[in-house]
Amino acid sequence: MAEQGALGRSLRMLKIDFEPEHRQPSVRRLVAATVVAICGSLTADALLVAIDEAIFPSTRHYVHFEFSDYGKLTGIGVLVACIAWPIVARISSSPRWLFFRLAILVTLVLWTPDLYLFYRGQPLRAVAVLMLMHLAIAIITYNALVHISRVVAKRPDAGSRPTLSHVLLKS
Repeated sequence: MAEQGALGRSLRMLKIDFEPEHRQPSVRRLVAATVVAICGSLTADALLVAIDEAIFPSTRHYVHFEFSDYGKLTGIGVLVACIAWPIVARISSSPRWLFFRLAILVTLVLWTPDLYLFYRGQPLRAVAVLMLMHLAIAIITYNALVHISRVVAKRPDAGSRPTLSHVLLKS
């Protein structure tokens, strides 16, 4: 029983209550947010690489700055986030709150391979740009999802049948 109490407290702390008082994001808006997130993230990646290569020509041929390298990983990461958003919206009555914290956590986790590259002797400037790319992707994807594919409050009494207490209070 103590485990249920600890689990319950943990879920409440994370605002995971499986009782959202909002409608799920529409599929149409989710697809639009996904397209915006992918296009915006790839554009940000390309801009960061171009700026870095213009300022530091020594990074021009850095393997991780090839579109084929970062484009594939960016696309996969954004798609995972876009799949996660409606799941978070389903399990939490505060999905933006939870998704924001998950975005921070995932970004920190995704910096681990970047730091490993630096540890293995990769140039600091290049690794710093990779870390900025992860941060830009997180910011763009989070904002695209929560603003374009937003959750909408349910209308009161929309599609619900009156309960006994509702009928008694109206009388």
